[in-house]
Amino acid sequence: MIATHNSGKMREMRELLEPFDVAPVAAGELGIGEPEETGASFRENARIKAEAAAKAARLPAFADDSGIAVDALGGAPGIHSARWAGPNRDFATAMGEINRQLCDRGAVTPQLRGAHFIAALCVAWPDGHVEEFEGRVDGRLVWPPRGDKGFGYDPMFLPNGHDLTFGEMTSAEKHGLPPRGLGLSHRARAFLKLAEACLGGS
Repeated sequence: MIATHNSGKMREMRELLEPFDVAPVAAGELGIGEPEETGASFRENARIKAEAAAKAARLPAFADDSGIAVDALGGAPGIHSARWAGPNRDFATAMGEINRQLCDRGAVTPQLRGAHFIAALCVAWPDGHVEEFEGRVDGRLVWPPRGDKGFGYDPMFLPNGHDLTFGEMTSAEKHGLPPRGLGLSHRARAFLKLAEACLGGS
């Protein structure tokens, strides 16, 4: 079971698991609610979600906690990335707020707009066993946002060494696993570690 109610994350996780013949079900599809994320890190919040889902469903549960950290904002929004978008998940407003705060700090040139995405993945079993993995991708923020693919902050994130934002990339370009893709995204990088440890490799 995937412990998420985020349709964008669920779509990416289904695509990552597809080569391994794993047919996941979302927590929302089973009527399982979301626990309060009280952790101080992505890893802690992923574990909270995975353990709660595994206990509720009595199934192995796979959870993700991820977000964007902006260097000039001291790492914000970080673990509060989803909260910046508000209850309606309005990431256009959240991206605008990040850009406003960067401009207020004089961070208007590319070299001052460094940022990174982090994804923490946790697999929890009903017997209490837990496996944890983390991935990171570095880049910078662009304005205005570019592209309508992906979700969240993808349209303003330009990964290092690439000309397309995550919002402009296809699924294969962003998080496709080798040999189909480069395993570029933070979630793909964490998932490659998970696959090696729990799914018999990639």
